[in-house]
Amino acid sequence: MKGIDVSENNGDIDWQAVADAGIEFVMVRYSYGKHGQDSRFLEYVNGAHEVGLKVGAYHYGYGLTPEDAIEEAANCKQTISDAGVLLELPVFYDLEDADGYKAAHNCDMSRDNLTGICQAFLNNLGLSGGIYASLSWLENSVDWKSLGCPVWNAQYNYEDNFKGYMWQNTDSLVIAGKNFDGDILYN
Repeated sequence: MKGIDVSENNGDIDWQAVADAGIEFVMVRYSYGKHGQDSRFLEYVNGAHEVGLKVGAYHYGYGLTPEDAIEEAANCKQTISDAGVLLELPVFYDLEDADGYKAAHNCDMSRDNLTGICQAFLNNLGLSGGIYASLSWLENSVDWKSLGCPVWNAQYNYEDNFKGYMWQNTDSLVIAGKNFDGDILYN
């Protein structure tokens, strides 16, 4: 199945154009850190459902320790519960450090700590969950095999070398003049 992933940074989305482009699902950011909530989560989920798309969600993690991840999981669970919407696909934890927060806050970037952060999040989410990371993070930074969960791999090339649950294969999928991250769902 072809899909996209979005956050409030995508602005207004023409959901009918998305569906007309052959997109079948969307992953929507619902929260970040211990207290952040995506301001457009409910709008995006409802818009996607109105045109028949399946919906999953993701949380951008700022957790530096497993204890932080437990608080993040509580934020996620509460945000989704408060929204009162159905999610047909799992909830994913984005553990990378794309904005340099973890590095700037002296996070222990060891494989054991990062895996512990992911495990704590998943164990305390109370929903079907998985992890999102680039192929290099999956190969070098987290023991994804020990987590026993769905994996969403970000790898921008012409072949998915990982073959997990889902593959983010591009950050430049243009629909109705707007740029999106594009995804392939295998299950």
